[in-house]
Amino acid sequence: MKNAAVLGAGTMGNGIAHVFAQSGYQVALFDVSEAALTRAVATIEKNLERQVAKGTLSAADKDAALARIQTGTSLEAAVSQADLVVEAATENEAIKMKIFEDLDRLAPAHCILASNTSSLSITRIAAATQRPEQVIGMHFMNPVPVMKLVEIIRGFKTSDATTDAVIRISESLGKIAISCNDYPGFVANRILMPMINEAIESLHTGVAGVAEIDGIMKLGMAHPMGPLQLADFIGLDVCLSILRVLHSGLGQPKYAPNPLLVNMVQAGLLGVKSGQGFYNYAAGTKDAPVNSYFK
Repeated sequence: MKNAAVLGAGTMGNGIAHVFAQSGYQVALFDVSEAALTRAVATIEKNLERQVAKGTLSAADKDAALARIQTGTSLEAAVSQADLVVEAATENEAIKMKIFEDLDRLAPAHCILASNTSSLSITRIAAATQRPEQVIGMHFMNPVPVMKLVEIIRGFKTSDATTDAVIRISESLGKIAISCNDYPGFVANRILMPMINEAIESLHTGVAGVAEIDGIMKLGMAHPMGPLQLADFIGLDVCLSILRVLHSGLGQPKYAPNPLLVNMVQAGLLGVKSGQGFYNYAAGTKDAPVNSYFK
């Protein structure tokens, strides 16, 4: 498998395109927005240049990786030669179902159709196709070029051959692939999101402030980033969406999103992407939040 198509040029999509291109794959990066594609390529180039500056990548290899990426706004053109498609669209089931319905019609018969969904059912997504045995979850962690894990999610009808192929592909990207079964939130977010939600509950009920909650978790649990800053980094809208999937799919009150999280998303405080979440990002950086939004 040498040809990969990546659908969606946002944070996850451009990171996925980056690692495939750097690993020698020809990459078709698709988005409905030309502006998003332009931003994605600029981000990929910047991140590759950072690797060159660190001495982990040669300038020639950077140029070769960039040359392997072709962008476009035609889904049919993007997937026509693909051996593997990785969908990285917004975390919305209806949107993903429509994409996979189109992929089933447009992608070659041998092509594996993977979703980077962080919580939605692979079995339901696969039901939009006539090839459910070739549909799988391929959940990359953010930031994709840095994080080693790819969470592989088998749908109810995903074949062993598809699973084995996607594990091999993940390993060819320098990643570690770990498989799990298709239940709400899979493993990563089924454990992570309740922790984030409980951190928000602790803030909401006045147990401690933002800096204190994050500081205790970083120093006491050796987390590289506190749960509230991590929520900002993930996107509070994404956190809310995943918690709603967990709450709906598992039917347990412990997964119900905290009202503060709901209100922040409704107010447009989404974290790094909006410039404000639990922290302010006036300097435009996710690495050093200026101060807590909550006084």
